[in-house]
Amino acid sequence: MGRAGRTAISEHLPRLRKDWRLDFVVVNGENASNGMGLSGEHAKTLLDAGADCLTLGDHAFDQKDMLQFIEKEQRIIRPVNFAKNAPGKGYRLFKAPCGRKVLVLQVLGQVFMKRAFDDPFSAIEPILKSHPRGGLAQAIIVDVHCEATSEKMAMGHYCDGRASLVVGTHTHVPTADAMVLPGGTGYLSDAGMCGDYNSVIGMEKSEPMRRFITGMPKSRFTPATGEATLSGVFVDTDDRTGEAKKISMVRIGGRLQQSAP
Repeated sequence: MGRAGRTAISEHLPRLRKDWRLDFVVVNGENASNGMGLSGEHAKTLLDAGADCLTLGDHAFDQKDMLQFIEKEQRIIRPVNFAKNAPGKGYRLFKAPCGRKVLVLQVLGQVFMKRAFDDPFSAIEPILKSHPRGGLAQAIIVDVHCEATSEKMAMGHYCDGRASLVVGTHTHVPTADAMVLPGGTGYLSDAGMCGDYNSVIGMEKSEPMRRFITGMPKSRFTPATGEATLSGVFVDTDDRTGEAKKISMVRIGGRLQQSAP
């Protein structure tokens, strides 16, 4: 989320990759550029910090240069159900540095979203069918980008036994429900934001509070610039089956309590 979030990634991720021996790292970057979308320049910053894949969201193309940048940078994926003629891809099979193959895909939810997106469940079904967990892909990661926790949970259960991890993004607030579902799929309703939590979901407090209190805008939202917390999720998977063996919430620095896998 904004400059603070990019700084948290740049400062912490290289060390985490080494200390935790991370094989593959996914970063959701859709709010990394001033809180609205992701620019090509800032995408390079996150990739250079150690991200193997960047996912986007409903703000995927708020930064207009991403329309062209995503076509040449295959490590960035946008939601599979964003629009049929949208540039880029909604999923991709990656080869991790360790040699394992990791499928990453992203879907947008429909509940309480500002735009009417295609059904995420029917959009994800043919991809999961053609990429069986533990077969073509040693691990499968699903980023479900939506507002309602109920929709995220439904997607988690829908993918249970077929994905290694289903993790929610979009609401900027980390949840405390990390678990392994009965079919061996790791699940977390929302990974939270990498940003300054002394804020209103990453934005400087004054303008959002003014709008809530008075119902009237005065200025634009601007990302908070205090020390950021790196928020996310760690999952350990079985190479043979693709099942999640361990899942842990991650909170590094800033105002939230630290945790480690």
